[in-house]
Amino acid sequence: MNTSPIRNIVIAGGGTAGWMAAAAFAKVLGPRWNTVLVESEEIGTVGVGEATIPIINVYNNALELDENEFMRETSATFKLGIEFRNWGRLGDSYIHGFGPLGPDIGITKFHHYWLKMHAAGRASGLEDYSINIAAARANKFMRAKKDMGASPLAEIAHAYHFDANLYAGYLRRYAEARGVRRIEGRIRSVGTRVDNGFVDALVLEDGQRIEGDLFIDCTGFRGLLIEQTLKTGYEDWTHWLPADRAWAVPCASVEPLTPYTRSTAHTAGWQWRIPLQHRTGNGHVFSSAFIKEDEAARVLMERLDGQALAEPRMLKFVTGKRKKLWNKNVVAVGLASGFMEPLESTSIHLIQSTVSRLATLFPGDGFNEVDIEEFNRQSDFEFERIRDFLILHYKATERTDSEFWNYCRTMPVPDTLTHKMELFRAHGRVFRENAELFSEISWVEVFLGQHITPRGYHPLVDALPEQKIVDFLDNVRTTIKRCVEVMPTHAAYVADQCAIDRSKLVMPKTMPVPAA
Repeated sequence: MNTSPIRNIVIAGGGTAGWMAAAAFAKVLGPRWNTVLVESEEIGTVGVGEATIPIINVYNNALELDENEFMRETSATFKLGIEFRNWGRLGDSYIHGFGPLGPDIGITKFHHYWLKMHAAGRASGLEDYSINIAAARANKFMRAKKDMGASPLAEIAHAYHFDANLYAGYLRRYAEARGVRRIEGRIRSVGTRVDNGFVDALVLEDGQRIEGDLFIDCTGFRGLLIEQTLKTGYEDWTHWLPADRAWAVPCASVEPLTPYTRSTAHTAGWQWRIPLQHRTGNGHVFSSAFIKEDEAARVLMERLDGQALAEPRMLKFVTGKRKKLWNKNVVAVGLASGFMEPLESTSIHLIQSTVSRLATLFPGDGFNEVDIEEFNRQSDFEFERIRDFLILHYKATERTDSEFWNYCRTMPVPDTLTHKMELFRAHGRVFRENAELFSEISWVEVFLGQHITPRGYHPLVDALPEQKIVDFLDNVRTTIKRCVEVMPTHAAYVADQCAIDRSKLVMPKTMPVPAA
């Protein structure tokens, strides 16, 4: 093992992953460590992620970013959740909303009371009991009013839709202002040490040699350091998540400005819709084993709700992850670490969590194998539990209208997911293990949205008289309805708080492929 002090960090590649890592290191590590980022303007970036989940606020707050400024700089809008159309059945629509459902009673979760009364015809749809979902359906938005105590207005949870290229540029300015040095150039080769195989330098096409102690691989799918140099290996999950292509295209904005992402299932995949202030991002994620590429492009272009602003572009991918995200002195971040299709907006989160995990286990005087193993163990767990949540959307379908959906409906799934599904089917129980990303409420909303209905509910529900439960549910629903009525529209709130200067808009040369 290398026992030299770690002082020099080299980030290979820019884009969202590179500049998120650089900005975090600049803020968290400070000037004692030297951070250099190498990128080339000649190499395009995929720009993973235009839609996010609320945990991104932890990252932005750690950097002490001003939210309104960040949103103006990235043409951002607010996001309350994700609408899923045609997933469980043709004609379906449900929203996986952020934030809580109604309040729990003691140790018994709110949804158990709803399950009993909804089955009895004495409770309306689950969406009426979530401030995020009710507001999304009404195209309303406001930031949480934390001083309002137990009001639903204090519990609004939000994420963002933003232009990933603009976000990378914003973080670049942040990082460079705090000492990160950017070097322009294409990487010609990667030097390794003879004694232990550790990477010791990036060699650029102009002959410049960039030496370092710790290397961050942000070179995208090719994984220049983690795979092409260190031969780390890759776990292929396409037998569970069969989509392997995506067409992406921007279109003109249309009204209303929706505070949610939309995912619409088609015959061999699904289409994202992500509203920004200056345009709408769209794409068709599909399986090339079940539909031809040109047909998939046609499906996308015929279903835009605004005028196309560019020609669609193709992304090919293999869903899965590197066998190790940290190998020797290289840590893979972003697409270099793996790819989880953008169904639940996890791509940017995985960049964030990888960088955060590295900061927590940052090497001191040399590299300790036990730290590296713990980093990889935590990374494996996170990827696998996100994988299971994504698989659920495909597996829990009643669609029989295409070979694709027949395959998804009947495919075997990981034991960890099977257990979660069976546990919920029995008595509506969901347990969040360790620090897995998605909450119990997220699982409940997707289970129910895709017609996995429990046979029973927690027996403690029966300790309360039915009328008392009905009154409790009615009060939650009525309170949320009144809160939504006083909220401004999403468009009005954005215009008042964080509107972009449209005179400065320049359409990017490459369109990001989002985490929808």
